Amino acid sequence: MRNISSVHTHSTMCDGENTLAEMVRAAFEAGAVSFGASGHSHTPLPEDEGEVLPSDMTAYRTEVLRLREAYAGQIDVLLGIELDNCADVTAEGFDYWIGSVHHMRDLEGGWHAVDWDSESLKRCLRKQFRGNSLIMVGQYYDEVRQMAERKPTILGHFDLIAKFNKDGYFFEETDLRYQAMALESLHAADPRETLLEINTGAMSRGYRSVPYPALFLLREWRSMGGKIILTADAHSAGAVVYGYAQAAELARAAGFERSTLLLSSGPEERPLEN
Repeated sequence: MRNISSVHTHSTMCDGENTLAEMVRAAFEAGAVSFGASGHSHTPLPEDEGEVLPSDMTAYRTEVLRLREAYAGQIDVLLGIELDNCADVTAEGFDYWIGSVHHMRDLEGGWHAVDWDSESLKRCLRKQFRGNSLIMVGQYYDEVRQMAERKPTILGHFDLIAKFNKDGYFFEETDLRYQAMALESLHAADPRETLLEINTGAMSRGYRSVPYPALFLLREWRSMGGKIILTADAHSAGAVVYGYAQAAELARAAGFERSTLLLSSGPEERPLEN
């Protein structure tokens, strides 16, 4: 067993490519000490149907608990959920929850996906935010702030708004106005209650060459006394620990020497692997 876990994962029960059984097997074979199922929570948005868990999560819970028993003594299997900011379910009864913002309100109060695809975000910026990217960013980080205030176990892909921002297409990430909005939301998180994830999911799917979040955010989180967790946001069995070496390198650049693993016995800090 290595000092790694894989607790941000998606299966065919939501928008993943492999079954939960296949995902657990892949994590076990990769040497992870724990696997966490974190299916996307149900939302009231019609466009999310088929991409998220149903509102009745009985089958999901049953399968995770079956796999927990099947792998007892080999790998810890945890029951988690990735709770969206517009979810119509709760995280009650789960071992842990990831608080993530996938949607933002436009100026007329409608919901828009942040990470669906680049063209959708371009249309959203043009039509719903009058071409003003800083207003759009402000709306996104306001949702992040509200999620952070709820004290999730893990704060998910903090700067997801930058997913399609290659070469600064939508905004400059070095712009102090952008950074101020991001930092204000980060300061709403409680470092005693919440872990900040270093997420490699967009890398494995070819959208980004670096993990979330940006280095300036990680450095600020460290100065706040916060702890980190490495996650793959895996949507396939082959990606359960994808890019962890690069994630660890980013963590060290921010001054971290340890990451947190979620185990059946609770969270545990261990040295970052080389």
